[in-house]
Amino acid sequence: MNLNHLTRDGESAAHLLLRSGRNLRIVVAFPAGNSGAGLWFEPLATSADWVLDTPPEAQTSKDPRGRPLHGIRFEASIAAPEVALKRAVLSNVRVLRDYDQFGFVPTEIPVAPTTSDNTVTWARDRLDGAPGYRLSLDVLDGTVAAGRTITAGADGRIKLRVTAATGDTPLTPLSGSALLNGRERQLDSAKNTLTFLSYREKFLAGSWRFNTYFGRDTLISMMLLKPVLAPDALEAGIRAVLARLGPEGQVAHEEALSEFAILTHQRKSGTLSDTPILDYSMIDGNYLLAPVVAAYLLDDPAGAERASAYLNSDAAPLDKTTASIGQALVRNLRLVLSTTEAFARDPRYGNLIALQEGRDAGQWRDSGIGLGGGRYPYDVNAILAPAALEATARLLDNGVLDPFLNSDDRMELSFAAAAAKTWRAEAPRLFAVTIDGGQAKDAISAYAEKLGVPAQDALAAVDQGPVTFPAVSLDAAGTPIPIAHSDDTFDLLFGSPPPEVLDTQVSTLFRPFPFGLMTGAGLVVANPVFADPGLQDQFTNRDYHGTVVWSWMQAALASGLARQLDRTDLPQPVRDRLRTAQRTLWQAITAAEPMSNSELWSWRFADGRYQVAPYGANEGDVTESNAAQLWSSVYLAITPP
Repeated sequence: MNLNHLTRDGESAAHLLLRSGRNLRIVVAFPAGNSGAGLWFEPLATSADWVLDTPPEAQTSKDPRGRPLHGIRFEASIAAPEVALKRAVLSNVRVLRDYDQFGFVPTEIPVAPTTSDNTVTWARDRLDGAPGYRLSLDVLDGTVAAGRTITAGADGRIKLRVTAATGDTPLTPLSGSALLNGRERQLDSAKNTLTFLSYREKFLAGSWRFNTYFGRDTLISMMLLKPVLAPDALEAGIRAVLARLGPEGQVAHEEALSEFAILTHQRKSGTLSDTPILDYSMIDGNYLLAPVVAAYLLDDPAGAERASAYLNSDAAPLDKTTASIGQALVRNLRLVLSTTEAFARDPRYGNLIALQEGRDAGQWRDSGIGLGGGRYPYDVNAILAPAALEATARLLDNGVLDPFLNSDDRMELSFAAAAAKTWRAEAPRLFAVTIDGGQAKDAISAYAEKLGVPAQDALAAVDQGPVTFPAVSLDAAGTPIPIAHSDDTFDLLFGSPPPEVLDTQVSTLFRPFPFGLMTGAGLVVANPVFADPGLQDQFTNRDYHGTVVWSWMQAALASGLARQLDRTDLPQPVRDRLRTAQRTLWQAITAAEPMSNSELWSWRFADGRYQVAPYGANEGDVTESNAAQLWSSVYLAITPP
C-alpha cells in the first residue's frame, strides 16, 4: 500500500510517498529539477504499515556553504520490532526510478550516512558542485544501531522525523485564478493534483515518477482542461511545448534535467553541463500540437481574442531557432506536411508514419510491447495525422498565421486540406481486422476461460456476421496486429467522423469484455482476445498498457462523446446509442472515482463482478503508476451528463 501526500508552499514543493508492506520505502520527489530523495529498507519478515503522524510542512534550510535547500519535514511511525536501512538515493528522480525498478545506481551517486545520537543523515552536493540534496531521520521513538538498524521503543513502534530537501531551483507556481477560470467542477482532489503539477515554466506529467515536462501529456491535458483553465495557464502549457520544439519542428517528449542531464553529458562528452536534454523519440506529439492550438486560437473566444499577441510573444527560453510562438508553430506545421506528403500522394502502408528506427514505442502506448511489436501506430496514422492536417488548413484559412508565413510556407501548407481527405479515407482501411463470427466466439470463450472471467455477455454481443475492429498497429510488413484498443477515442476528441463511422467506433469501444473493452472496473485500453497466446501473455492486467484502465483515456472518451453529441447532423438512433454509451462510461467513472487522479488501475474478478484494483502496489505489476497524474486531473473540466 502506498500513502501519498502533496505539499506546495512558497518555494517548497514535494510529493511524499510512504510504501507499507514488507518492502518499505520512503520517497520525496521535488518538482524543482525533477529531483528526489529516497530511502529503501531491507525486507521485513511480516508486513507493517506506515502511519503519517504529522503531515509534511515546508522547510527551507542552508547547506554547509550557506546555499538554500527547499523541502519538507514530517513525522511517521510504524509498528515493527526493527527496520534495517538498505540504501538511500539522492539525485534526479530518474535515478531513483532506475534504482526502484532495476536496483541500479550510477557509481557517482551513493553517499554514506552519518550518524549522530539518534539521527541518520545523507547529504551531498550535486555532481557539478551546485547545491545538492539532503535526507535525515531523527529517531523519536526507538534507537539506531551501527547507523543501519533502527529498533522499536518500548511501545513496539518506531517513530521518525524525516527531513528531505533539494538545492535545485524552484519552479514558479500557477494557482488560483492564474490557473483556473472559476468554471471548474468542485473536485478537491483533482484540483490539488493539478495545482501541484502546474507551473509557469511547464506543466509536470505526474508524480512521483515523472515530475517534469512531457509533451504528449501536456497537449492532451491542455485540450481536455481548456474549458476551465485561465488563458495564461493554457498559453503557458502550449508555450512549454513550442519552446522545446526540435530543429525540424518535432515535439519533445521528455526532458532530462539537473543531475540526470549532468550524468548523461558526463557519459557522452566528459563535461558536467546541466543543459537540459530533450528526447524526440515519440512521434504522436508532432501531430497533437496543431489540433490543440487550433482548438484554442480558433474555437475558444478567449484564445481568438488573444491570438495575435500570443503568437507574437517570445518562444524562449529553450527555443533558440525562432523568436516567436508563431514562428515555432509554423515550423511544426511544415513537419506535419512533409511527413504526410508521401502517403497523400501514394496511400500504401509503406508511406505511413512509422516509429523511429530502433524504437519499439513512439506514441502513448510507450512500453516496449504496447503496440504488440508493430511499427505503424493506428492512432498516429488513422486519426492524429489527418487531424493535424485539418487543423493546419483551418489555421491557414483563418489568417492567424499570415505574419509568420513566407511564400514557400504558404505553398507547402496549402496542400493540407487535400492531404487530410486522403489520409481520412485511406489510412483506416489498412488497419481493419475482420474475423469470422464463429471463430470470434471460440476465441472469446477460450480467452475468458484463460482469465477466469465470464463470457456470456461478450458472446451475446457477437452478431451473426463477421467481427471487425481496427488493429492497434501494423507490423513491418503491413500486417495488422489484432489487438483491440481504445484509440478511436482520439477521433471523438479531434475529429468529426461521418455518423455511420462514429456509430461503429462507439459500438466497438463499448463491446463487453472479453469481446471488447468495457468492464465493470472501467474501459480497458487494450484487449488481445484475438491475438495469439504469446501476445495475450504480454497484454495482461499487470502490464502497463495491457488490459488495464487509464484514467485520462476514460476522461478523453467522456469529453469526446459530449463533443460528438453537440453535433446537429446525427440521426436519432446514433444519438441514442451515444447516450447509452455515455451513461455506461460514467457509471464506470463513478465506480472508480477514488482512483480517478491516479495514472491507471487494474482489476480483479471476484464475487461475480469486476472490481477496481490499484496498479503498481502488487509484486506482479510490471511497473508503478503515479498517484498524481496531470491528464487524470481533467475531470475538473468534464461534467457528467
